[in-house]
Amino acid sequence: MSYDKIYYQDWEKMDQEKYLILDYYFESTIDPHEAAAHLCQEQSTAQWKRVGVDEDLRPEFASKIIDLQVERELETPSLPFQIDKWEKLWGTRLKIAYPIANFGPRIPNMLTAVGGEGAYYSPGIYTIKLHDIIFPDSYLDQFEGPKFGVEGLRKWTNVFDRPLFLGVIKPNIGLAPEPFGDLAYQSWLGGLDIAKDDELLCDTEWSPFAERTKVLGKLRAQAEQKTGKRCVYLANITDEVDRMIELHDIGVKNGADMLMINAMCTGLSGVRMVRKHTEVPLVAHFDFIAPLVKAPYYGIHSRVITKLQRLSGCDMIIFPGLGSRMKTPEIEVFENVNTCLDPMGPIKPSLPVPAGSQWAGSLGPLSKRVGHTDFAIVPGRAVFSHPGGPASGAKSLHQGWEAVEKGVSLEEYAKEHFELAQAIQQFTGKEKVK
Repeated sequence: MSYDKIYYQDWEKMDQEKYLILDYYFESTIDPHEAAAHLCQEQSTAQWKRVGVDEDLRPEFASKIIDLQVERELETPSLPFQIDKWEKLWGTRLKIAYPIANFGPRIPNMLTAVGGEGAYYSPGIYTIKLHDIIFPDSYLDQFEGPKFGVEGLRKWTNVFDRPLFLGVIKPNIGLAPEPFGDLAYQSWLGGLDIAKDDELLCDTEWSPFAERTKVLGKLRAQAEQKTGKRCVYLANITDEVDRMIELHDIGVKNGADMLMINAMCTGLSGVRMVRKHTEVPLVAHFDFIAPLVKAPYYGIHSRVITKLQRLSGCDMIIFPGLGSRMKTPEIEVFENVNTCLDPMGPIKPSLPVPAGSQWAGSLGPLSKRVGHTDFAIVPGRAVFSHPGGPASGAKSLHQGWEAVEKGVSLEEYAKEHFELAQAIQQFTGKEKVK
């Protein structure tokens, strides 16, 4: 066993405000202590002195091991295609303190350090997953975070005592702005809080962003006048980064009063740029995240992505929720809910939106499991494919929540609420209540 103990430090004796804590799991074919030391060197200083010069840059600039727990010896690697041969394999949980001075308050540079070449191509390590990043308050102080947060979103939507109801306008691809806008208008009349572009809908020839936002902005204002309630249009500005500010300005001018960004597709730094510019809430969608997070022992845990989206300024974060379609363990869903809401220094909480095939019947189980109302649901077909149309679909969500509040079953409440009865038949196949 050969490794330099300079990479091992007592966390209690360190200046903790100067470091991030990185929580990894890795599998190695060499002794875990040696593998961890290699990792620290590779992801920070690498070559740590000049030839012929008596110096050592590692005490100040190298990352340091502050906790190492060998969890198991393995008979086979989790990713067998990575290794040609091995004598022993260890599975290890590792916490590293990484010097903030190496990258400063810059998300791209931070990610280069914690998830780049040094970590994922370190000698002797063949499987590695970043499970968490813990930020000191001194680092968080240098970020803006969400402009509105949960409390601000409540005021923005004028919804204070229940979950927010979003709806993905469907069909999402192929409709010109006018029929697309009519669907949104009907849903607002039925009480939908936020009608949104799908993540795939961008600035296209058949639905130009400027035209679409102008149509929906006018209809949104008409719906507010007719219903007397706040109606919100969430427009997708995902595009090349050098167009996002332009699209932001067009959308807001035309009446889009929330904006969505596929955050990992544009890059978190792009989101942060828009956050510094905007005066409306920003919503993150979870595209291009699954390839990074789904492997159980490799990549990055989804809570890290959620935390970074919150850090970059997303007021609301959509992520995979409960149910078979989303293929996400329940424990992971609620780790992400908590990551949106848990204290994070001066950074405001983001509203969690666990998504996936939701309808009125999703509200009871989800609110019971979450334990509060600070979340949103984002159904598509439950509103826009409801047998009675989008207005009835939106009404069914309200009726589903009323049943939760009254403590009665959906079936019982549906006896006097036809839209809910239709939703029950749509999603469960049960006969409509007469």
